[in-house]
Amino acid sequence: MACPEKRTGADPRENEWIIMLVIFDCDGVLVDSEIIAAQVDSGLLTEAGYKIGADEVGQRFAGLNWDKIVEAVEAELGHSIPEEIRDRSEKELDIRLAAEVQAVAGADAMLDRLDFARCICSNSSGERLKMTLTKTGLYDRFRPYIFSAREVRDGHGKPSPDVFLHAAEELEFEPHMTAVVEDSVVGVQGAVAAGMRVVGFTGASHSWPGHGEALMDAGAVTVVRRFADLPPTIEALAEWDTNALNV
Repeated sequence: MACPEKRTGADPRENEWIIMLVIFDCDGVLVDSEIIAAQVDSGLLTEAGYKIGADEVGQRFAGLNWDKIVEAVEAELGHSIPEEIRDRSEKELDIRLAAEVQAVAGADAMLDRLDFARCICSNSSGERLKMTLTKTGLYDRFRPYIFSAREVRDGHGKPSPDVFLHAAEELEFEPHMTAVVEDSVVGVQGAVAAGMRVVGFTGASHSWPGHGEALMDAGAVTVVRRFADLPPTIEALAEWDTNALNV
């Protein structure tokens, strides 16, 4: 079975624990793709006259799609980036991802230990999600519960909560019964807006000094750096009294 059965446990009104759904972001959490995207975007933006390194792209724009990044850069530049450069991003990134992307270290072993229903919510397209997850061997561990923000509801990406709420509805869990694993500030903001608890993740290659603090400031309840620490962290969250968390 690709995803564990949804389980029913004690009524949270009668007990201090509830069974939870775990929602994973994909890029920068399950697959180590954010560093590759940052390298592609850095090269294109520098070519367009906005000199920026991959590390700064990762820190400033993690979780945002190319259109949002271009919008922010154009506002700073005061003029538009040439269409030819804008149009190359998706193709160049797909080529690099198909050749280079790998699963984040420990992802498989973590999923073996995680005894909760699970799914993926991402700002990436469904086509790209299938490609990267298949290449890294993770696609069958989540399908069909893989949701692209572009393809549900009105297509609003994170920090909109829409994709998270859609996933919870599809799997029949209330938001307060859900934990989200996110590496980006916009992802944390979206999950918090959905009424979900968030575990920040800083174990991928694009992480930077202060990454964990930024995720906590955005609303994550805790941060983990290694997937080995995630199952016990989720188990601890499952036993917290949600009333005490004001969620």
